[in-house]
Amino acid sequence: MQSANVLLKKIVRSSVLPFAAQHGMKKDLFPLSRTLSLSLCLKQDNSGSPSEKLDLDAWKKVMKSGLQEEVSETVSERKDLSTLAAAREILEMWRLAGRSVPENISEEQLKTFMECPSKSAKKKYLKYLHLKELYKKNDKRKMDEKRERRLETQKQPSETDETKRSSFICLWASSMDKAYNWRVAQSMIFGQPLIFDMSYEKDMSVREVANTVRQIVLSESCNRRSVDPFHIHFCNFNDDSLYHKEFIKHYKEAWGKLLITVTDQCYTDVFPKDKLIYLTADSPKVMKTFDHDKIYIIGSMVDRSIKTGVSLARAKRLGLETAALPLEKYLLWNSGAKNLTLDQMMHILLTLKDTGDWKKALEFVPKRKYCGFVNRPVHELKRTLNLMKTIKLGKRQEEVQKQFAKNYSKKLTQK
Repeated sequence: MQSANVLLKKIVRSSVLPFAAQHGMKKDLFPLSRTLSLSLCLKQDNSGSPSEKLDLDAWKKVMKSGLQEEVSETVSERKDLSTLAAAREILEMWRLAGRSVPENISEEQLKTFMECPSKSAKKKYLKYLHLKELYKKNDKRKMDEKRERRLETQKQPSETDETKRSSFICLWASSMDKAYNWRVAQSMIFGQPLIFDMSYEKDMSVREVANTVRQIVLSESCNRRSVDPFHIHFCNFNDDSLYHKEFIKHYKEAWGKLLITVTDQCYTDVFPKDKLIYLTADSPKVMKTFDHDKIYIIGSMVDRSIKTGVSLARAKRLGLETAALPLEKYLLWNSGAKNLTLDQMMHILLTLKDTGDWKKALEFVPKRKYCGFVNRPVHELKRTLNLMKTIKLGKRQEEVQKQFAKNYSKKLTQK
């Protein structure tokens, strides 16, 4: 029995194991050899033929089945490779014929191309891959051009006129930024406060909030470059709001370095109510002059549907004084809402603060919203408009009477 086991081990080591290692079947043959040795141990008492002691026929069948599986797998792999190669040749022919086909395509992309259900789907997929490849080439070309330009600028001598001019511009810009920041820093101590009410996030969509933040960014830059800037306050501002996310998108790391005051408190808790004036287009009270002792509030809201009365209702609920810009007093207003953007309001208030001239301040109103400035008093213009309306109405009445007489005469003749 021991000699039979030794013989079996020699056969397995000499012929079977190299074949299995070559075809990736080594792990499957270890349990097979173990079962063969166990079967021999169990049959040691039986006096049979050598075929009963060592069942080589069964072992041959198992080996043949494994070989057939391996051969079928290799044949299927060869078929897949042949189909992929044929598809790659067809795509190369299409590309040479002038169709929109990518130059380099991977095996996964080829498989997805072959799995497309129809010809139109295949064409669309190839066009998508072609455009993607073109975009990558274009980006690479731009990056190479930038690199070449950078190398050329580095090779140029440092003492040319252009470099001197650019260095002077950079120096001037940095010095002006320092001067602007110094002014804003002084305004935080001695300047007149200006409040942006940031409590309108629920009344706007995500796109409207993004537009609002963009206008506030323009307002802040305009205020920073003015001669006498405001001390800007963001009241009712929450850290987890959409306002905060949009501001971080615009300012990034500079958000924490802005010379403004940000608080989650309401402005009525920070400033006395008798000094607050809420600027809203729906207010019945018209602003006559700019008061340097008052604190003006601007609602941080951009609404495409023009929700009237929202800011006025909030100001009345808090018991605050309201005011509207005298647009009709100085401008021949066209039909439409009298809402202005936040950066336009900032330009108007800064001009009023510096000059006190309404005509200069209202030049920042878009010209599409009015015909021109009022040259005569408003009551005289209203009289002329009323006279024109009465003349038009009189002419219309005469035309209606004439038409009625014609129709009545026709009816009489028909009878």
